[in-house]
Amino acid sequence: MLSSFRADAVAAVIGASGGIGNALCQAIATSGRFSTVHALSRSATGFDDERIVAGTIDTSDEASVAAAAEKVSASGPLDLVIVASGILHRDSLQPERALRQIDTGNMAEVFLVNTIGPTLVAKHFLPLMNRDDKSVFGAISARVGSIEDNRKGGWVSYRSSKAALNMVIKTLSIEHSRRFKKGVVAGLHPGTVATGLSEPFSSRVPQENLFDPALSASHLLTVVDGLTPEDTGGLFAWDGSRIPY
Repeated sequence: MLSSFRADAVAAVIGASGGIGNALCQAIATSGRFSTVHALSRSATGFDDERIVAGTIDTSDEASVAAAAEKVSASGPLDLVIVASGILHRDSLQPERALRQIDTGNMAEVFLVNTIGPTLVAKHFLPLMNRDDKSVFGAISARVGSIEDNRKGGWVSYRSSKAALNMVIKTLSIEHSRRFKKGVVAGLHPGTVATGLSEPFSSRVPQENLFDPALSASHLLTVVDGLTPEDTGGLFAWDGSRIPY
């Protein structure tokens, strides 16, 4: 796995305390290709693997993002960055099922976490990517953020925040490709994963379509391993298929 990257590569995972983020850190570290994995989250998450370096980041605070990027840069150029942070629900914040449930405060929070946060990470981390070898900047998006694929409606804030993230990915990929010829900027759809984020909504998902975090991480890294510069700006599902924006 991840054999398309240089030996002794360096990675950073933002949202390392979440189910997918935690699994990604461990999978990247044990791939045999990466010497250092920076595991970044609001509160540093401990790992037993010495290749995983815990650090803090608050993606809603640009100063925190900039400070995290500066610390990470000491390890050298980054070969892989994955933003795995996101929000779908918490307490009184729930996906809208009807127009009347739209709340401006909740919607602003969803956009802050799902769209603005990854954008700030890109602002400070993309300049640190490896220019000489393959590099990938990936952000966890969602199929429900696809405008073309939206046939059920609902979930206005979450859908819109992911659609906006997809536009950010596409836009930044164009600028990034001008200086980083071997770089890829892409959105990643992990499918439905058995984490706290999806738990209230996964009861109707067939068991074979509900992934545990470790399996999801394996799927996503297989996709990342196969990405080339021609794929930059795209949104890719866990099985490698391209999702229309």
